[in-house]
Formats: sequence, C-alpha cells, structure tokens
Amino acid sequence: MKLLRPEPWVGAALVLLLAGCTVGPAYRKPTTAATAPGWMENEVPPPNPPNGTWKQAEPSDAVLKGQWWRLYGDPQLNALEDKVAVSNQTLRVAMEQYFQAREQVQAARSQYYPTLAAGPSAQRTRESNNSPNTVKNLTDYQYNTFSIAGQAQWEPDLWGQVRRTVEQARANAQASAAMLANVELSVRSELAADYFEMRGLDSQKQLLDNTVASYQDYLKLTQIRFKGGVATEVDVAEAQTQLEQTQAQDIDVGVARAQYEHAIATLIGVSASSFSLPEMPLGQKIPQIPVGLPSQLLERRPDIAAAERAVDAANAQIGIALAAYYPNVSLTGTGGLLSGALGTLIQGPSEMWSLGASATELLFDAGRRHAITQQARDAWEQQVANYRQTVLSAFQDVEDNLAALRILDQESLAQQQAVASAQHSLAVSTSRYRGGVTTYLEVLTAQTVQLSNERTQANIATEQFVASVQLIRALGGGWDTSQLPKL
Repeated sequence: MKLLRPEPWVGAALVLLLAGCTVGPAYRKPTTAATAPGWMENEVPPPNPPNGTWKQAEPSDAVLKGQWWRLYGDPQLNALEDKVAVSNQTLRVAMEQYFQAREQVQAARSQYYPTLAAGPSAQRTRESNNSPNTVKNLTDYQYNTFSIAGQAQWEPDLWGQVRRTVEQARANAQASAAMLANVELSVRSELAADYFEMRGLDSQKQLLDNTVASYQDYLKLTQIRFKGGVATEVDVAEAQTQLEQTQAQDIDVGVARAQYEHAIATLIGVSASSFSLPEMPLGQKIPQIPVGLPSQLLERRPDIAAAERAVDAANAQIGIALAAYYPNVSLTGTGGLLSGALGTLIQGPSEMWSLGASATELLFDAGRRHAITQQARDAWEQQVANYRQTVLSAFQDVEDNLAALRILDQESLAQQQAVASAQHSLAVSTSRYRGGVTTYLEVLTAQTVQLSNERTQANIATEQFVASVQLIRALGGGWDTSQLPKL
C-alpha cells in the first residue's frame, strides 16, 4: 500500500488554521456607581442602645455563612430548612435549568474538534442504456458497489467563533448557577419569613387565649355584682359582648395561621393536607447580623452575579456576530475500501481516499450581518443597564431593611411603654369599678386599649423577625462569587 506524503504547504496551512484569531471586544466587567465606605444606616445612632432588642454585629464579626437560618437557634426552623434542598420543586426547576446550561458548555466545546463518521455500504446500480457513459451494445449494464469508508470534516476556528460560543455558554451556565443560588436564597428566606409570621400568630393566639380567660373572670365578677344589686344589666351585657368579641378574634387568627402553615408545606415539598406544626409563640431573640461593607455586596448577591455573567454572555455574542464577516473554511477527508465484489473488498487495490478544502465568503446579504451585529451590541447595552439596576436595587434592599430594623426597634421600645401604661390603666379602672366609683364602661375601655396595644406589640415583634430575614436575604445569605462553577 502506497503511503501519502503530505506536501509542505499542507503543514503550513494547518499551522495557520490552528493559530487563527478571536474577533470581537474583550470582556471587561461593567463599572457601577461608586459605593459608599459604609452603610448610611450605620451612621444613625440608636436611641437607647442598652435596651434595644436588635443591633448590628460588629465589623470584626464573621460574615454570614451558608446555613444562616441557624442564627435564630430554632430547631423546628432548622428541620424545615433542611427539607428545602431535597423536596422544593421550584428549586428543582432552577437546578435542572443549570444542568442544561452546564451541558451546553460541553456541546459548544465539541465544535473545536472534527466530526468523524464510518460505516459499510452496499449498492446495486443499473445504468441507463441511453446514458452517454453507458458502453454501447450492452443491453443490461448492472453492477454492485461495496464499501467500508470513513469521513472526517472540520471547520477550524479561524476567527474565534467557537471560542466566543464557548465563552458565551460558560457565562450563561455561571449565570444559571447564580440564579439557582438566588432561587434557593429566596425559597429559604420565604420559608423563614412564613415560619416567623406563623409563630407571630401563635403569639397572638396565646395573648387572645389569656385575654379570653381574663374576660371570663370579668364577666363572672360583673354577674356577681349584678346579683348583689351593685352592677347593672348593662354592665353584664357589655362584659358579655367584650368576651364574645374577643373569642371571635381568637378564632379568626386561625385562618391566617392555617394559610402560613400550608405555604410552609408547599415550600418543603409536602402536601398541605398531611402537614401541621404545633403552636409555639415567638420567644427567641433576634440575632446579630453582620452586614459587612457596601463594596462586598457586589460579590455576595447571587442576582448581581447572574446579571454580571449575562453581560459577559452578551459580549461574547458580539464576537460571534462579527465572525460572520469572515470566510468559512472547511476541511474534509474520506478514506476506506471500495469494490464491486465482496470477495475483493478487503484488499490493497480496493483502497480509496480523498482530501478536500473549501472556503466560502458571503459577498452580499442586504445588511443582515450588520443588523445582527448591531442587535448584539444593543443586547450588551441592555444587559449592562440591567446589571447596574440590579446593583442599585441591592443597595436599596439592604438600606431598607437596616432602616426597618432600626425603626422597629425604636417602635418596640415605645410600644413596651404603651403596654405598661395600658396595663396600669386597666388595673386602676378595675379597682375603681370594684370600689363602686365608676361604671363598667371605664373598665371596658381600658380592656380594649390594653388588648390593642398588646396585639400591636406582638405584631412589631413579628415584623422584626421578618425584617431580619429580609436583611439576610438582601445581604446574599452567606453566598459569594467564589461558589460559581469554573466550567
């Protein structure tokens, strides 16, 4: 079998093809508005630091870690959060989307290499008698063709189109990974917020249960005084009305609690019909939350990372569009065995091969490539604007929740004083009523004021817990860009 000796120009051509170049702009991370050296809310001094219910962690404290919900020291919350990664279907959707994007990177990388195909074939042919190639005086020109052949085809990445495609796929996969982290953060923070909302309602239920028991005692007192001729029938009716109204409020709390319980069931991936949580009022303290520096937020928010990776993908698309201006070069090769009879197929004379190369340059497309390139540049500008807006929104989220916690802390202190005053007022009114100095209407008014203030205090406590969860979410929940896959 005679070996083919490649011509010198073949080697030179291969070196040129492999060298190539990469068209399109090099990626640079977009700039954003200069960040402040510290959070604005850090500059606001608390009104009464020693008595506050919440404060920020000191700058020397460790940053948020992955399982941030353990800061609250609630075993029931920890158990619920552990089920999210296993059973939450929203998270599963985002995870499968990331897996698809990750496989797209490998699909893009495959374009670096030639495609190879091989296989046998058999064919029987009858030539037309009227064909100019048919031998005259043959009435039945038929023959067989048997072959075992392989084909190779390769389009070398001369202009970097494949490299840009891989770059784009990698950036998209990393953006998908960041969005997966953002979905997980959202689901976990929603679960924690719903959990604390439900526990806040348990606190309300406990308060109303105690109030109902107290009002029953007041009703008994009024009935005794009525029988003794000291109280009037109106006093009894007012005490009865107050009791029944409070009982209705006590029952009504169960509606919202059931809804939060059902929401938690959905978040952990179980049927709401088969899930329940025992009543447990809020009792733990709000943990200290290390907020870090504003400059760190760009690396700690998964939604910011996803937006930045989308900019990189859009930048790569510009290079892909520009590569269309350059010629497409294709190398092909075929080799194998070909014979008219099976008996002679596996023999040296049956050898056959061919090599070929082609280059095609599009000369006229009525502005199509220009429009596609400009579209890619416009998409890049869009992604840059989206990235910058995401950064601005992230800073707003943090400042909003820092302000909410600071103001709620002040409100809680003021409300504690209001509750204490209402309790004192009810005690005085009750004493005056027992002594026959005033009517039951004064007691009724004091009861209403006390219950209203106690429920407000319970609501404020719930809002504080929810705001702390939202602050953790705004800070990224312990995530950072080092967790993005390298691919």
